[in-house]
Amino acid sequence: MSKGATLRDGVRGTTRPPLATRRWALLAMSVGVFCIQLDSFGLNLALPQIGRDLHAGGDGLQWVISAYLLSTGTLMLGAGRLGDLFGRRRLLVAGLGVFGASSLVCALAPTLHILVGARVVQGAGAAMIMPVGLSLLTNVYPAELRGRATGWALGIGGIATACGPFIGGALTESVSWRAVFWLNVPLAVLGAVCASRTAESCDTSAPRSVDWSGLASATAALAALCVVIDRGPRWPWPATLAGAAGAAALLALFVRRERAATHPLVELSLFRNGPYMALTLAGAAANTTTVMFLFVVPLTLQGQWDLSVILAGTAFLAPALAMALAGPIAGRVSPRAAVRLMAGCLCGGALVLACLAGLSSLTLYVAVATVGGAVLGVANSLTLIATQAVIRPERAGEASGVTKTVITVAAGLGVGLAGSVTDQDRGVGSERAADTALLVTAAGCLAACLVLAAWIRLRERTWCGPGRRNRRGD
Repeated sequence: MSKGATLRDGVRGTTRPPLATRRWALLAMSVGVFCIQLDSFGLNLALPQIGRDLHAGGDGLQWVISAYLLSTGTLMLGAGRLGDLFGRRRLLVAGLGVFGASSLVCALAPTLHILVGARVVQGAGAAMIMPVGLSLLTNVYPAELRGRATGWALGIGGIATACGPFIGGALTESVSWRAVFWLNVPLAVLGAVCASRTAESCDTSAPRSVDWSGLASATAALAALCVVIDRGPRWPWPATLAGAAGAAALLALFVRRERAATHPLVELSLFRNGPYMALTLAGAAANTTTVMFLFVVPLTLQGQWDLSVILAGTAFLAPALAMALAGPIAGRVSPRAAVRLMAGCLCGGALVLACLAGLSSLTLYVAVATVGGAVLGVANSLTLIATQAVIRPERAGEASGVTKTVITVAAGLGVGLAGSVTDQDRGVGSERAADTALLVTAAGCLAACLVLAAWIRLRERTWCGPGRRNRRGD
């Protein structure tokens, strides 16, 4: 066995880990994604009850959701590269352990402050699980099976994404909102046990030294950006501008540091990888659209159609199933076709959202939402699957960390937009607000589709131009 083969796959001692080892990695990642997505969307309908139980109210309750998303989005970039350097299996086990322990604290939290603090720690665990788990699958599976394996893991996570509002609402109504967190504990233990049985992998082409200055500046920049996105609309405009300027300054400091570093946290050449950046930015638009879809549709089923939480969740099972099945389907798409399919999904997502804003039949509303679940599920899965196919496997954690950071920050923007849909008195979707939010999101999704289509056209012209033909000897 050559040294190059070991470095290429990033797994010590073998170029193709045994089938059982690969399956343990897939199961660990699937459980981790399920937990992360459930806690991203499972508490939206539970906030009023959390406020009553903990004697809290006002904007403070929103931090139960925001603290988790901000923590996750801020820390993913660094966690992905740390997994490359110190072992992806090791960090995946640690992330699942942190997530499970913090979930236990959330379940027992006597006050809102303790709950929010535990949610921050929970987000840190989630930040380790997702990018590290993706890079682990990239390195333990052979190239021809990576997309399918990642698709299955994301499909299982998609069940929690789509059913999160229903599961959280049903548990809150029948047991307690604390049951959502109690559910995480055995699942996190199961995931950690599975992760511990898979093969270790790391980037053996780089020294085990961490660019701490780059990590600190990147984390600070992302934290400032996430806070501005989440809280900026509630601040006076001078404070919002100051926050945005601070985030931009920290980001500039990070870029300057990475240019000078011998072993940077993020290789800036990654941002010159055209297909990777196109898929990542298109994925950000798709993720924002998906967050809006997941918030608006269940709330509208309760508001406009006057369904109970249980009935609304039952009606939403068809879109949820379509979204879950989209992961394995996306895993079969070749990297060459991924960008074009992503453009098609963005166009389809815009069309679905625009249609949902004007429907007056419940049956037709659910049918169109089911199509939307499938389209958006493919788009989000493609973002994570296809970006891993166009980068070097040894730096898969770095690339997945950047991708997940971008789309998670976009999700935070989506959460802020979706908050305007909620009727504060009834806790459900206002028809007029929901229609406006859907149309605005559809316009943004269509704009992203047009930009991506223009990029595809420009790339084809560059590829097929006279200079290219001469280089190929045509």
